[in-house]
Amino acid sequence: MPVVLVILVGLNWAATAWHARIDLTEEKRFTLSKSTRDLLKQVKEPLHIDVFLKGNYPSGFRKLSATSEEILNEFKEIAGPNLTYSFLSPDETVPGSETSYGDSLSALGLYPINLTSQVEQGQQQQYVYPVALLHYKEKTEPVLLYKGKTPLINYTELNSAEALLEYNLGSAISRLVTEKKPVVAYSNGNGEPVDYRTYDLIENVLKTDYQLFTYSLAAPGPIPQDFKTLMIVKPSRPFTDIMKLKMDQYLMQGGNILLFVDRLNAEMDSLQIKNEVIAFDRDLQLNDLLFKYGVRVNADLVMDLQCDFLPFDVNGNGQFELLPWNYFPVLEGYGTSPIVKNMGFVAGRFVNSIDTVLAEGIKKTILLSSSVNSRTLATPALISGRENVNAPEDAKYNKKQIPVAVMLEGVFTSYFRNRLSQEMSDSLNASGSIFRDKSNGNGKLIVVSDGDIPLNSVIKGGQQPIPMGMNPYTFGTQREFPFANKEFIQNCLEAMVNSGGLAEAKSKDYVVRMLDPKKIKENKTAWQVLNIAGPVLLVGILSVIFYFLRRRKYSRPF
Repeated sequence: MPVVLVILVGLNWAATAWHARIDLTEEKRFTLSKSTRDLLKQVKEPLHIDVFLKGNYPSGFRKLSATSEEILNEFKEIAGPNLTYSFLSPDETVPGSETSYGDSLSALGLYPINLTSQVEQGQQQQYVYPVALLHYKEKTEPVLLYKGKTPLINYTELNSAEALLEYNLGSAISRLVTEKKPVVAYSNGNGEPVDYRTYDLIENVLKTDYQLFTYSLAAPGPIPQDFKTLMIVKPSRPFTDIMKLKMDQYLMQGGNILLFVDRLNAEMDSLQIKNEVIAFDRDLQLNDLLFKYGVRVNADLVMDLQCDFLPFDVNGNGQFELLPWNYFPVLEGYGTSPIVKNMGFVAGRFVNSIDTVLAEGIKKTILLSSSVNSRTLATPALISGRENVNAPEDAKYNKKQIPVAVMLEGVFTSYFRNRLSQEMSDSLNASGSIFRDKSNGNGKLIVVSDGDIPLNSVIKGGQQPIPMGMNPYTFGTQREFPFANKEFIQNCLEAMVNSGGLAEAKSKDYVVRMLDPKKIKENKTAWQVLNIAGPVLLVGILSVIFYFLRRRKYSRPF
């Protein structure tokens, strides 16, 4: 008896110390990626996560809440007692104050979704905060758990949100526990914006997640290899051969370049003054360099029936009306790259089309494209505000998914191979650099043919910047729509800075296994009876079997 007791105690102790679980789901939704497990092992201080998905929400958001708890349980299995979490209702009051959690979240710029759901009585509206706040040491990191494209419940988007939970929460934890931030350089030597239009990019993306340096390609010496990424946004002045050589050699040595470029000069300021503008080539002298790497930015404009809105004086009486503006295409993520997977729409302005060309050793991945109802307008193009007086001719919009953003990776061949001038050679020798005619395969180049995507608009006399991707004419109105420009920038930078990183987690897919509502309604009573009476009946059958087995065993004569 003492031996049995010792064995039982030993087994119970072993079960608490070591245990394993088997994930039987087809998509392995309960299996964390290796990068996530490695990240959670770095949590050495208490990490608490508040999730604001507690409440009487529609079934889709209740499921999102349940999946969030499942993911956090998996996180806790790896991180141990350092990780804790709680689910809160936005209507609850913050301890020690009279302020609700919902008001506190809004004060942080985390606004609710005015959710419209279908109920038997009609449509129901309620505010939902699909937000988590992560607290680590003295830092707090917000995470949006659901980024719906519309206020209507979309089960495909909810399913995507569930698939991205591991990635979104893991990315936030990575930002909290990483002691030294990677270095990202913002180029300012070729007329790139440095005014209020860069506020959201600089303050809420680059300074938040990275060490930010400003850098001019006109500065002497090569681009420092400490820069994980060189970001060039909307340049307006031509690049010299020495500048292009520095970009080329930086890429050859494994550097990353994120380029947002407008080939044509077409700006809203000019259109507002004259009500028309002719779009002409900026002549940035980058076409030959990019062509060598495998991409060509065309001298045209992408027009799309899927577009953003601008105010127009339709009747000429000074009464403005918001109408679709086909020169502001609403861009879509293309393919399954982790950069754009499950991402919302991106707002574009006067976008050029992109062609990929043959480049040996280079893999080309299209990231953004137009919709299936689009067209291109060749230069010289006259853009007039009077165009929206009449509806666009839909038949002309017969092109689909025109590429506007491409990622290039692989072994690059230098543009200056066999064409290095004496001046360039002297410049390299003066800086102690060695010319490389091929890359080491580590660098990436992302080319986006719209320089306005990373920029934010400014309202109220040019003093108040609003988030990038937000339309200043619909901002704060019922037509306000949060485009995913910032998310696209963040994803591009993360793909470059953290090669690999949490990409495996972002590549996950959750299979939607929806019930048939028609069959549920038709067979509702049968399923209720089966679920209620079935277990009782099963217990009864087992009890009878057990009774007869005992009777058979103990009723035998000695």
